[in-house]
Amino acid sequence: MATAPAANLPLFYKDLVPLSSIDHADYRARPLERAEFLINQHAVPLTSDEFVSASRYFPIVFSAGDNPVPLALMGLNEGVNVFVDDEGKLINPVYVPAYVRRYPFMLARLRPDVEELSLCFDPTSGALGAFDEGDQLFVDEKPSDATAAVLEFCRNFEEAGQRTGMFVEELQKADLLMDGEVAIQTDGNDKPFIYRGFKMIDENKLRELRGDVLRKLVQNGILPLIFAHLFSLQLMREIFAEQVKTGKMPLPAA
Repeated sequence: MATAPAANLPLFYKDLVPLSSIDHADYRARPLERAEFLINQHAVPLTSDEFVSASRYFPIVFSAGDNPVPLALMGLNEGVNVFVDDEGKLINPVYVPAYVRRYPFMLARLRPDVEELSLCFDPTSGALGAFDEGDQLFVDEKPSDATAAVLEFCRNFEEAGQRTGMFVEELQKADLLMDGEVAIQTDGNDKPFIYRGFKMIDENKLRELRGDVLRKLVQNGILPLIFAHLFSLQLMREIFAEQVKTGKMPLPAA
C-alpha cells in the first residue's frame, strides 16, 4: 500500500533544472491553480514536524523496507486520492504537506562530489516561466524576495527531513516498527478489504519499553509523535468510506 519515492527523481518531479540568474533572468513564479500531480497519488512523504497537524486529516504510516519514510495517506489504494478532484483541486480545506507545498522547487546537489545544495525546479510544472504575471525570481540579477522566501522554505524542509531521519532511527533502535495490516469489513461482502505493505508502531512493544528507553522518547519529543501516528490510524476507515463514495474500490480479499 505504501511505497517510498523513486530513487532516480523524487516523487512528483519529472525533471530538475538549477535556477539561474542568467538563464531565468526574466522568469516569474505563479501559483498553480491545480495540483494535477496529486490526482493519482495516494501517499505523500511527511516530516515528523508535521505529524500533529497532518494527523487531523490523514492516516500516517511508514513505508515498507529497510529505510522507512513517514507517509500521509491520501487514499488507501494505488492511484486513489480522495482529497483532490479529477482536475487536481482540493475538495475541502485540508492540511497540505510541506512536500507538496515545496513543489516545483527543491534543493539538490548538482554533482555527486559537491556537498553544496542548489535551488532547482521542475520546468515541466508550468509554475515558472517568462510570464507577464507572477512573482519575479530575479531583480538586477539578484534573487528577489520571493526567491529568498522559497530558498528559506526549502532549507527548513531539508532540516525537517534530517530530524525525521533521526526520529525514524530512534524508532528502529527501540524496535517499535512492525509490518502493518488493516482489515475493513463492509456490508454485503463476506470477506474484508485487507491493506498491507506499510509499517506502523507496535503498541505491544511500546507498552513493554524499559523505563530508560521510554524516558528518552519523552525527553527528545518522540513520544507525542508516536501518539499522533497511532491516533491518525483511525482515519483509515474514513478514507475508505470516501473511496466507497467515489466508486474507486478494489475487489475484497480472496
